[in-house]
Amino acid sequence: MYIEDLKFSLWADFIERDYLDNEFKELIEKKIINGATSNPAIFKNAILSSDAYLAQLESLGDLSAKEKYEAVAIYDITKAADILRPLYDAGDDGYVSIEVDPFFCDDAKATIAEGKRLFATINRPNVMIKVPATDAGYEAMEALTAEGIPVNATLVFKKEQALSCAKAFQRGVALYGKKVDTVISVFVSRVDRALDKMLLEHNIEVALTGIYNSATIYNAVESMKVEGCRTLFASTGVKDDSLPPYYYVEKLLAYNSVNTAPVETIKAFVSEGKKDKALPIDATVIDEHMQKLESIGIELDAVLKKQIDDGLEAFKEAFKEILEAL
Repeated sequence: MYIEDLKFSLWADFIERDYLDNEFKELIEKKIINGATSNPAIFKNAILSSDAYLAQLESLGDLSAKEKYEAVAIYDITKAADILRPLYDAGDDGYVSIEVDPFFCDDAKATIAEGKRLFATINRPNVMIKVPATDAGYEAMEALTAEGIPVNATLVFKKEQALSCAKAFQRGVALYGKKVDTVISVFVSRVDRALDKMLLEHNIEVALTGIYNSATIYNAVESMKVEGCRTLFASTGVKDDSLPPYYYVEKLLAYNSVNTAPVETIKAFVSEGKKDKALPIDATVIDEHMQKLESIGIELDAVLKKQIDDGLEAFKEAFKEILEAL
C-alpha cells in the first residue's frame, strides 16, 4: 500500500519492456507503486514506438497479427507479474492487468474463453483479466470470478455500470466460495474534458464533474461490501495545464481504493500532492454541482453514455492499429 492507514494503492498505468527492467523496479523498491495496469492503447504505443520489441517480433515468423500481439503482450505481463510477485505474496496487491480483445465487448462467451485462456497461458496468480463493463462483460465477470480469476472491470463511467460489476463479482465470489480480488475501474478526467469548455462559458467551476461522478460511484461500490472488490480510479492524468499534474490523484484519495496513473503523474503526487483523505464528499455539494449542469442543459447521463461508447471505440481502434502494423 502506498498509504497503509487508508489501504490506498498506487498502480502505474504503463507497460513497456525497457521500463519494466528499470524504472518499474525502482518504483516498487521505493514502495511508491504496488501494481500496474495496461490497455490496448498503452500496448500500441509501446509496441509501435519502442525498439525493445523488434527482436521478439522478428522471431515470431508467420504467426497471425493477433498471435504476435499476444506473444508480445503476454511476455510483458508475465515479466511485470514476476517482478510484482513478492508484493502479491506479502498481501500487498502486486497485480498487473491485461485486457481481453476489445472487439469481444458484446460477446460474453468469447470474452470468457479469452479471459480463461490468457490467465492459464500467463499462469501467474497476480494477473487480473480486464473486461469492459458491458452487458456481455458482466456475464463474463461473474464467470471468471466464479473460477477464482481476478478481474479488472474497465471503462466504468456510470453508477449503474459499477453496481452491475459489483453484483457480478458478488455472484462469482459466492459460486467460487472464497475471496477473489477485483477492481472496478472508474474513468475520471475524460468526463471533465468533455464538459469543461461549456462550463467555463457559463462560469461554472471546472474539473469537478469527473471527481463528483467518481465519488458517487465510489460510495455505491463501498456500500455493496463485496469481498475483495475495490474502486480503482483510472484516467487520472491531467490534460489541462492549469491543474497540478497530481490533481486527480489528490482529489480522489479514498479508503480502500486504488489509483492507476501515468508514471509522471505518480511522481508529481509523491513529491507535491496532499496525502489527506478526500472522499467521501458531502452529497449536497455534489447535488449542487449537478443541478448547475442541468440548469445549462447538460444531460450528464447522455454525456457518460457517449464516453462509454467513445472509450470502447478508442480501445478497438488502438487494437486494430496494432494488428495492422504487425
